[in-house]
Amino acid sequence: MPGGERKAGGKAVATLRDVAEKAGITVTTVSRVLNNRGYISDQTREKVYAAMRELHYRPNEVARSLSKRRTNVIGVIVPSVMHPFFSKVVHFLEQAAAAKGYKIMLCSSNHEREKEIEYIDMLRSNKVAGIVICSRTQDIAEHLDLGMPVVTFERELPGEIVSVSCDNYQGGAAATRHLLACGCRRLVHISGTAGVLMAADRRGAAFADVCRAAGAEYALYHTEEAQFLSMDYGGFIRTVIEDTVLHKPAGERADGIFASSDVIAAQVLQACAACGVRVPEEMKLVGFDDTEIALLTTPQITTVCQPVEDMCRYSIAYILRRLEGE
Repeated sequence: MPGGERKAGGKAVATLRDVAEKAGITVTTVSRVLNNRGYISDQTREKVYAAMRELHYRPNEVARSLSKRRTNVIGVIVPSVMHPFFSKVVHFLEQAAAAKGYKIMLCSSNHEREKEIEYIDMLRSNKVAGIVICSRTQDIAEHLDLGMPVVTFERELPGEIVSVSCDNYQGGAAATRHLLACGCRRLVHISGTAGVLMAADRRGAAFADVCRAAGAEYALYHTEEAQFLSMDYGGFIRTVIEDTVLHKPAGERADGIFASSDVIAAQVLQACAACGVRVPEEMKLVGFDDTEIALLTTPQITTVCQPVEDMCRYSIAYILRRLEGE
């Protein structure tokens, strides 16, 4: 093997030059692929990866990180891996990172501010290339001046930190219009956590705007932090059903619910069944996020699809563009 190094046992170890010769490209181009520097076509990138697999070539990650002062790892901080939405985010972030030759380091903060800060410090110490953070913490921004690319996911923070989110207002408007198109005239929105400012709050704002424009009656119910943490909305939703349906005369009962997540929507479905309210005959229901849970209920839940895959791809692409500008 030309240029091959030798281990003590005499077995040849593939080098960067071997990979370049096998792929039919220059050593410089192979290096650019491994270090994600400059534009590389997908065809060239695949040639390099194929040659590496065939030659069993393993880059020296320690040397690479020392030379670049960073690793080919992107940190991801989520509040919980148990929540279907964040599980979906992690899945697509890993795919997007892997497509560009990066790995992710996953940190789950369990909704704890101090743990988020510890993870941020740990990721910085480990010289990650960048961080994607899905944080519900109000004052986390002051800890994100890290000298590396940082993206927040569905969370807008003060300063120049880039945030990636869907158009929550248009999503909320679409959900509300769908309920109105189905004949609903007395609508309920069960929103995210009261007192925590999130991009998702625009869903409720759109709901109210569309209802007012249509002359429809509506009510807004805000969940509590403890319910979000436990993902147990059952008792709260039961109260909503009692207030808006069971304790109302026939002509004043709510006939449509827009839930701000599929987790909430699934528990609305359970509460309606327990209270003898038929879905969709007596109550129309729309969720948000398009997670797997919407497919596992009977009946299945109509839900607004967040373009999570595109959002994850953009988050990774932004980090890599920032790195190329170093």
